[in-house]
This record gives sequence, C-alpha cells and structure tokens, in this order.
Amino acid sequence: MRILHTSDWHLGRSFHRVPMLDAQAAYLDHLVETVREHSVDVVVVAGDVYDRAVPPLSAVQLFDDALHRLAAAGVPTVMISGNHDSARRLGVGAGLMARARIHLRTDPDDCATPVVLHDAHGEVAFYGLPYLEPALVKDALGATKAGHEAVLTAAMARVRADLSLRPEGTRSVVLAHAFVAGGAPSDSERDITVGGVAAVPAGVFDGVDYVALGHLHGCQRVTDRVRYSGSPLAYSFSEHAHRKTMWLIDLAPGGEVAAERLDCPVPRPLARLRGRLDTLLEDPALEGHRESWVEATLTDTARPDEPMARLLERFPHTLSLVFDPERAPQDPLASYAQRLAGRDDQQVAEDFVAHVRGGSGPSDEERRVLRAVLDEVRVDDVLGEVSR
Repeated sequence: MRILHTSDWHLGRSFHRVPMLDAQAAYLDHLVETVREHSVDVVVVAGDVYDRAVPPLSAVQLFDDALHRLAAAGVPTVMISGNHDSARRLGVGAGLMARARIHLRTDPDDCATPVVLHDAHGEVAFYGLPYLEPALVKDALGATKAGHEAVLTAAMARVRADLSLRPEGTRSVVLAHAFVAGGAPSDSERDITVGGVAAVPAGVFDGVDYVALGHLHGCQRVTDRVRYSGSPLAYSFSEHAHRKTMWLIDLAPGGEVAAERLDCPVPRPLARLRGRLDTLLEDPALEGHRESWVEATLTDTARPDEPMARLLERFPHTLSLVFDPERAPQDPLASYAQRLAGRDDQQVAEDFVAHVRGGSGPSDEERRVLRAVLDEVRVDDVLGEVSR
C-alpha cells in the first residue's frame, strides 16, 4: 500500500506578517497532483491542519476545497487533530465525511477504532491518535499519570489490544501528534512541555508497522518505522535549512517500509544573514539572497541609522531585524535576550528566584511548585483556545 504522509499545514498562518494563504494553496495543489502522479493509495495528515483553534474563514475555505479535491480523486484520507487545532471543531461532520472516504480522528475515545483499508495483500488498519493533552485525557484513557508518555502509552495499549483481535497479517499504521525523543525541534512549534518533559520515547509505538508523526516541522527519521513529515512550508527562520518534503511510504505485504522524500514547492527561500550593516550591504557573496526572505542580525557595536530602510534597498524581502552587538562575554551590557537564549520557562523562573535571593536557587519542592504552576497556565491556555 502506498501512503503519502504529511502534517502541520497550519492553514491560516502568516510568516512574519506575510500572508501564506497563496503558498498554502499552491502546496495543496501540489499534494493533489502528487497523489495522482505517484498513484497514492491513502493520504495521512498527522495534525495541525489549522494554525489556531478558530481559523480564519479563508483557511476554512482552503481546507474545504482540499477535502473536496481529495474525495474527487477517489483516494481515502486519514487525518488527526494537532495541538493547534480545536479537536471538536475539526471533527464536526466526521461521520458524514467518512462516506466520502475522508476519515477524521479527533476524539481520544476513537484511538482504537481504526480506518481499515484493503490492498491485494489484505487489510491495513490506520489508527488515529489526535494530540493528547495529558491533563485533559488522563482519566478517559486510564493513564497512570498526567504526562505525555503515560497518555500515549495508554492509547497505544488500546491500539495493540484492537490489533491483536484482527486477522493475522493485518498491517498497521498509527498517526500521532507528539514530540518523540530523537526528533529535532524548531522555533515555530508551540511548547507542549508537561512536568518539565515534552518528549516521549519512540518505543511507545513499538508493535506497529509505520508511525506517521506530526508536530515537529523538520522532515526527519526517528527510526525506519517512525518518521516526521514536517511542515510543507517554513514558518520561522529557524527552518531556513529545512528541505520541505512529504514522505512517500510503500508498506509491503509483510509490513516492510520503503520511504522516499518528495519535495514541496518553495514560495521563497529563507536567508539568515549576520554581520555589520556595511558588510551586509556591500558583500558581493550575498547577492544571491536578493530574492530571499531575510532575517538580518546586525552586530554593529552602535545601532546604525535607518538599518531596515537600508537593508530593504539591497534585500527587498527583509522581514526580520535583530540587534546583537559584538561584546566581550564579561561585558555587563550583554543583552538580556542573550542571557535567556536557549532557556525554557522553568529555567527562567528558577533563575529569577536565584536572582532575588542573591544567588540561592529554589528548593526541590519549590521547583515542583513552579513546574505545576507553569503546566496549569499552559493547560488553561489550551482550554481557552478550545472555548473561543
């Protein structure tokens, strides 16, 4: 069976205030053409269809058009909700859409109810695990605790139980939206850390033939059977080195996996430039970035006059300007942003406690309190997104 694995469309998202709807429409054109060109048997979309719980009407229309075209192509689609989606909104009409072979899996209670497809060699069961917010699904799934590994372990136990009752030789595919250990993140994914932990081990998914992951925006292989397709478009300059692709997966009769990366259209290349303003304006080696979306980091010790206007003359698609003056490490004027670089909310909070106490950091119990409060704020944010 030939599977096209994609995820993280983020319909409705912009890139540094540049609307991306046309680029997203071009990608979906490419997706439908790829389905036809490569004789795809099923499309899987591993979450974050939209960029927010209540997407703009233009994004909804684009999604609706894509579903109609996939249905018209006669190719089934299996799709789950991600942490950016409103599971309830995305799942509206799921029963009716299934008649058109568009299968939405947005309810955790349905994680062990597969979409069963057939090829010449028998059945393939597709299990959809939507994004599982631990605090919200722990009890429903019977998880041992409110953590990502615990809820995914509980969901996969249900999957394996169902699979064990199916005919011998049934192949299996799991769609999941999660941060799996070994994956490389970027700046454009929303933090899903719970209890100080975001990643789950790949072994959680043992026992199935292929795991189609969403959430991380870089296309990557965790194991031969566990892969991220990544987002089809770049949504932050941290993705400037990404090759945006989809996975074309051939699932053999015995469950063997063959994978090929298929390139996605690039609306405009990204460039991260760093140096003194005069150097960026004069260096002939940078001429190739004239048509790129540019993030410029200026290292001048004094802020130059009208830097953005001057950069736009040479790089008309400059979108981001960052100031990072060259300073000695011991310089007391080193920026606050530099001191925070690479530190998560928990570390920043602990550093603040140490600062106001004159260097004495929080105790273990205080760390647990800080972590619990940060988790509660994040869950409240998720609930707020869903209720809007």
